[in-house]
Amino acid sequence: MTIEQLREALISKPFKPFEVCLSDGRQIRVPSPEFVWAVPGAVRTFVIGTSQETYRIIDLLHVASLDFGNGQAAAHNGKKKR
Repeated sequence: MTIEQLREALISKPFKPFEVCLSDGRQIRVPSPEFVWAVPGAVRTFVIGTSQETYRIIDLLHVASLDFGNGQAAAHNGKKKR
């Protein structure tokens, strides 16, 4: 997964909520783009807000895929998988 692939998912019109699937099996829901923040110029880490006062700092090396809930996921190499 690259930061560019994540940014593409965040700016898609219309936005489609998705889950970030991590290498340890955890899945973190992204209901809207406002829940995700990447430091300008960052290429490896981003932040996902998970509730009013909690957040997770994610290393892109641990992102296995983005799951858009339609049975397909965007794999870390940019190809679609089922």
